[in-house]
Amino acid sequence: MAQQHTTSLRLRLRYRFDNLVAGGTAPLVGWLAVACLTVVVPASAVLVWADRAAPTTLSGRLTAVWVSVGQTLKVGGAVGSPLYVLASVTLALVALLFVSTLVSLITTGINQRIMSLRRGHSTVLEAGHTVVLGWSDQILPVVTELVAANANQRRRAIAVLAPKDKVDMEDEIATGLGGTGARPGTRAGTGTTRIICRSGPTTDPTVLARVSPQTSKAVLVLPPDGDAGDAHVVKTLLALDAALPRPRDTVVVAAVRDARNHLTAELAAGPGGHVLCADEIIARLLVQTARQPGLSLVYQELLDFDGDEFYTAPAHGLAGRTFGEALLAFTTSSVVGLLHADGRVVLNPDTGTPIDADDRIILVSEDDDTAVPEPAGPWVDEDAIVTARPRPPYAERLLLLGWNRRAPLVIEQLDEFAGPGATLDVVALGDGAARRSAAEVAAARGRLEVAFHSGDITDPDVLAKLDVPSYDSVIVIGETDREGTAPAAAPPGSDPSAPAPEHGSGTDDRTLVTLLHLRAIGEAAGCELPLTTEMSDDGNRLLAPARAGADFIVSGRLISLLMTQISESGHLADVFAELFRAEGSEFYLRPAADYVRTGREVAFATVVESARRRRECAVGYRLRAQTATAPAYGVRLNPDKRQRVRFGEHDWVVVLAEN
Repeated sequence: MAQQHTTSLRLRLRYRFDNLVAGGTAPLVGWLAVACLTVVVPASAVLVWADRAAPTTLSGRLTAVWVSVGQTLKVGGAVGSPLYVLASVTLALVALLFVSTLVSLITTGINQRIMSLRRGHSTVLEAGHTVVLGWSDQILPVVTELVAANANQRRRAIAVLAPKDKVDMEDEIATGLGGTGARPGTRAGTGTTRIICRSGPTTDPTVLARVSPQTSKAVLVLPPDGDAGDAHVVKTLLALDAALPRPRDTVVVAAVRDARNHLTAELAAGPGGHVLCADEIIARLLVQTARQPGLSLVYQELLDFDGDEFYTAPAHGLAGRTFGEALLAFTTSSVVGLLHADGRVVLNPDTGTPIDADDRIILVSEDDDTAVPEPAGPWVDEDAIVTARPRPPYAERLLLLGWNRRAPLVIEQLDEFAGPGATLDVVALGDGAARRSAAEVAAARGRLEVAFHSGDITDPDVLAKLDVPSYDSVIVIGETDREGTAPAAAPPGSDPSAPAPEHGSGTDDRTLVTLLHLRAIGEAAGCELPLTTEMSDDGNRLLAPARAGADFIVSGRLISLLMTQISESGHLADVFAELFRAEGSEFYLRPAADYVRTGREVAFATVVESARRRRECAVGYRLRAQTATAPAYGVRLNPDKRQRVRFGEHDWVVVLAEN
């Protein structure tokens, strides 16, 4: 009861204080003066009466109290006639007023400057830095990879401009970076990267000047989340074109989601700009990985900066020789193509292609300084090289679960690789738009027989009726929940039959439920389902109920990795364009028994030579015994050609080859 009374008294006092503060400046000054005098006057009297040297008379002690009060409150404390004392106090109060006003003005100016800096409106004075424009779920993968790319360099900086609060951006990036050694606005030590955030719209050329794009080495334009993301990218590219003088050395990299906006974004980027189409790249990688289990791990290794990546090396010592000879000219790097002097990129050219002195060798290496020529020919074991056994073609049965705007592109890609008698069953929520789109794609393609089935892929009864284990490959793509969520109103002039907008969280939620049911089906059948899954958020991949080393194509992370690779080396845009186009060479995982004798140790140079004779470039291998072992899951890219490996019948060789 006493505690309740005390709490009530405290609340009443606080309430009265709040009313006093709300009354304005004058009551506050008055009460402050009363409170001050209530403390200072008694304290001064105590000091005077306790002083043995104080005057003995009452008037003398009162005068001493006045002097003490005046000195404490800085109002003089002069002694003399009443007029003299009044004038002295007046002058002291006037001086106090002016000094207080001056201090207040200085404090206000400093606070305004600090707030301006915290709002991120000042100009970044850097050179050779990397600029990131926009904010989306790709920001953390992009910044993380840029920090990793700059790990062996000094005084590097990343400037981020987005319509978001500067402090919020810094906090989110600092939390996401974790232990990478970089913190916003600081440099933790030699070899680390400073991250500088600025706030403002990316579509205003005057605001773009805050991050100094004209002195940067690269500018990355991220597509913001939402249906208008591609339009925002185009406007940002137009603003960037106005802010950057031509000709320019700065590498500009952007990404759009919808293939229909790709050409528009390329026109806005201007000459020298590189625009990635996320839908086309994701669709192609989904199909490649579905046909080559484990291929997603190969691309993960090639695209991040933690392992081996694409580099170019001068062809000084190889001028006049052929590309086939160059395959065994590097012991610790894997040659995959040529970059000609005119800028043309050729991956896996004919082995007889001559190398000019101005050409550059495209190779996979640990770093740009590890691409040192050293002949690997002496380690080739001719007795271990075998001829590939012919494998009769068979009719594949494919299953596509889900439907989104990338689904028609996936079907087109599947049709390009389909053999005689190949069939594709599509199961998705059965609205008219999906059916019409599937029918149009199927009618335009002659190799692949496509059948559309209406059903909810998160329904275990629907999946149980499909006999999923009987399919040669199963592809799961993100599908918007059209039934559980009310669709947003379509914008004026839009196609009402177009696919519903996709949102990473909702599509991944449905995908996770589907994977959970598929895992149960696989366990009941006693087999591992050949799954390839598309996801939007890399964080959701960690939650996926799938076996270790399963194939996931995380769209946001993959595009982020591609953008950072191109920002560090502009010529890689042509390398990736060549790698992802429908024609030409691409990566495959092929049986090791088609290249070398199994059950005996051979140097990897022997594998390279065997692949060369098949007009292929061997860049690594995957061991079946390690497919469940993190972090590589059996994949080894760019091994030392002197390294000896014992391959089994079920191991694979990673090669760059034509279909």
